[in-house]
Amino acid sequence: MVVEGNPCLDYIKFIIFQWFHELKVENSSNGGEKTFSSFEELVADYQSGNLHPGDLKPALSKALNKILQPVRDHFNNDANAKELLKRVKSYKVTR
Repeated sequence: MVVEGNPCLDYIKFIIFQWFHELKVENSSNGGEKTFSSFEELVADYQSGNLHPGDLKPALSKALNKILQPVRDHFNNDANAKELLKRVKSYKVTR
């Protein structure tokens, strides 16, 4: 498996491990779950084939969504933020 230049692994290394200091990955083939406490441990499993890319991507997505949820909540629950978002979405790109 390719590690160098892999954008999913870069996100995990520079965002997920910096934020959570771990990553939980569900194994779709056996239904188990493994918690990686270091990037090096994750890379070793990825390179050996013990961690499938199809299991890594949903774990990355889930972790990113946990980080972004407070922002979503802010724009859904704060009237001023909701209005600002509505106004920004109404803008059209002109060139």
